[in-house]
Amino acid sequence: MAQREIRVLLERAIDALPEAFRTVLVARLIEGMSIEETAELIGIKPEAAKTRLHRARTLLKQEMEKHVGRVMGDAFPFAGPPLRVAPGR
Repeated sequence: MAQREIRVLLERAIDALPEAFRTVLVARLIEGMSIEETAELIGIKPEAAKTRLHRARTLLKQEMEKHVGRVMGDAFPFAGPPLRVAPGR
């Protein structure tokens, strides 16, 4: 269940990326294109494609970090604070 929720969050985070970053990310990671092929596809220099990919990954990581802790907490609701034992017991 947690994996499904994480996948949905990841898809939403990718969809929310600015188009320029999303296009490079999808071309590289999902379509498996090289940096050169990606750059040619969108008409930019390979260095610019690398920069966009790095920024896309950074934004994606930041967005996922906001949510993953909450999802994992929902997956393991019993993982609350430790029980305290009264002194002398």
